[in-house]
Amino acid sequence: MTVKSEVRQRGLEALLVRPLVETIWKRRTHRVSRGSSVAAGSMSYRSPNERSPLSELEEAVLIALTGCSGLTMPDRPFEDPRDGKPIMAKPNLNMVGRTAGSPDNAQSTHFFMINDSGTYYLRKLPPAAPGLSFDDADALVARAREAKVRVLGRRLDVGEGMRDFPAYLDSNRFLSNLPGTTVFLPVVDLSHQYINALMYLLTQPDGARPTVVDDRNFYRPAGVRRWVKSGFLNGDLKLPLGVLGPMRTQIEADLLLQNMMLVADAMGLGAWIHATIHPQIMLGDPKFSPTYGRMLGFDFVTPRFRLPDVVRWQVPLPRFAGVRSHPVGLRVDGEHLIKAACPPNYASMEEAVEAVGREKFGPSGIYGDAQLFNRIYKGDFGRRYLAEAQEYDRKVIDCVRDICVYIHATHGRFPAHTDAVHVPGIWLQTHHVENEYYERFFRNGVTDAHARHAEQWHP
Repeated sequence: MTVKSEVRQRGLEALLVRPLVETIWKRRTHRVSRGSSVAAGSMSYRSPNERSPLSELEEAVLIALTGCSGLTMPDRPFEDPRDGKPIMAKPNLNMVGRTAGSPDNAQSTHFFMINDSGTYYLRKLPPAAPGLSFDDADALVARAREAKVRVLGRRLDVGEGMRDFPAYLDSNRFLSNLPGTTVFLPVVDLSHQYINALMYLLTQPDGARPTVVDDRNFYRPAGVRRWVKSGFLNGDLKLPLGVLGPMRTQIEADLLLQNMMLVADAMGLGAWIHATIHPQIMLGDPKFSPTYGRMLGFDFVTPRFRLPDVVRWQVPLPRFAGVRSHPVGLRVDGEHLIKAACPPNYASMEEAVEAVGREKFGPSGIYGDAQLFNRIYKGDFGRRYLAEAQEYDRKVIDCVRDICVYIHATHGRFPAHTDAVHVPGIWLQTHHVENEYYERFFRNGVTDAHARHAEQWHP
């Protein structure tokens, strides 16, 4: 290890021995970044310091928390203990794990990182090679460099003098996304898990499979009449599409941000979760792009106006059809970085549903990869799991296909009751703290990690 590497290692060593409970108990938001001034009447503060961006290693630690941390365990029953009948035991969309939970391990959250050098998409890397340790500074930096895809050659932000509402919310505009800060923005692709969760829902026992109805279309069956007639679905057990919402998939982004905030605080950095730039502005919704520009430049779909939309969605005239625009993906230099499971990314919803099935059970799907499960299980238990655990019945896939085709045909987009790409509307700002400000005005304004940060991370 070189002298430079040894210096870089000190901060990691301090982080790894910091007690978790102490970090949680002492966690406080530190909004004021190094070099920032605060206008607050008699408590106004003017910083004597220059801006101080995070180092590459500090960012690499946080980037690691957005990515893969190993493999998950399919620790669930294969059969109903009441009668011994097989039950669905392969609901996961992925087998890679992250630092926070995810419904059906969908891992649908994508991250962008924003700093002074630009705006980056953080590519999801496969599990690191055996032997890679979280306390290896050089390896962390190398992985971070591999993950970063430059989307913009500048900090994602609105133009000069445009930080008022609706772009920024209230006082946030004075401290959020300033030079020297590093911001992590989560964006969640709901579409794949929307399809997968519908499939999982319809693996219930006979009599317990609900009839999906459309609460935006007079509670009519959502493309499932024949499945009710055949007895596959229980016509007396109604489930509105609006109740399903985002299928809880959005929660993983919140959990990941919480983990990142705690680690940033343990590093002695400022860590502030707060409202983003208005999501539609930030993604480049065509309603806002004439004023704010294309921003991240997501692809949007605007459903064609239909007369029933007046009642279904309260769209009064064709010229207002844009209120139902939603993002469906992001392409950079021709590469799809985010690709929702819906048209125009697929020729039809039939094809999108089949694609989700292939990603799981096709020849190249996760449940066709015996070597993957040999890395998860001991001995031959991986082989046993793949052989014994049940997959989706063809009826389940066909019924879900009919639901998804109905949604797109009826409402002109998929999903209709939630967006294909969801923005939680919050991001995490990390930065070096203006310690002098907190020491002047507050009791216990900084922890020992903040007080010793420069010594440990920038000796």
